[in-house]
Amino acid sequence: MAAAPPNDIRDEELLAAVIADLIGNARHVAVGNASPVPATAALLAHARGGGRPYVSLLGSRRQFFTDGGVELFDCAGQGRIDVFFLSGGQIDGEGNINLVSIGDYYHPTTRFPGSFGAGYLYYVVPKVILFRTEHSRRTLVPRVDFISAPGVSPANVYRTGGPFCLITNRCLFGFDRNRRRFHLASVHPGHDVAEVIEHTDFEFDLPDHVPVTRAPDPESLRLMREVVAPELAEVYPKFAADVFGVGRAA
Repeated sequence: MAAAPPNDIRDEELLAAVIADLIGNARHVAVGNASPVPATAALLAHARGGGRPYVSLLGSRRQFFTDGGVELFDCAGQGRIDVFFLSGGQIDGEGNINLVSIGDYYHPTTRFPGSFGAGYLYYVVPKVILFRTEHSRRTLVPRVDFISAPGVSPANVYRTGGPFCLITNRCLFGFDRNRRRFHLASVHPGHDVAEVIEHTDFEFDLPDHVPVTRAPDPESLRLMREVVAPELAEVYPKFAADVFGVGRAA
């Protein structure tokens, strides 16, 4: 029986704390648009690290980019961004992501917003953390219908970046670039291995023992709620209000 999450910890806080740990000792973390949980994680890592890593949030005053995405791509290509976050309508077992469409390309059943710079950033940012809050067989598939950004490349392709892990609402997968596949690293409180297997449509490695994802410690919770949340409210006011109560009328 899976351990239940502590009653006073929101799912978003758990995920953000896990991602903050994954960021590690990075120098510069960049967060794209519509990414409130990764933004929370990056700001938490910054608060815990006493000002390191530097965090750039697109759409916020907290960035040194003066030309938006263009400058983000330049910085990444120069090796000046250590961590970035990507997601997709579909993600497969080789770390390929689909941001374009589902079904036949010329007659799709679903259209997504598009790849933007995903293909490029996936190649040049050393640690790309994949993030998907819907962990289901329709999102985690054996093979994506369209490869917006490949998880791995042929041996003769020079590539400094790629997937580091995949975190979902159910678990954390690590990624082995040499073996071109995921392994189950931990299962979040309130979930279990059988549930992860049931809702994942790609094959992955399963160790003999799968730990429960560590819940955020009291200091991380305090920093998220008292320091990070007010900063988030600038870019994600609804998220900050719903999760942390920031800006909500008394």
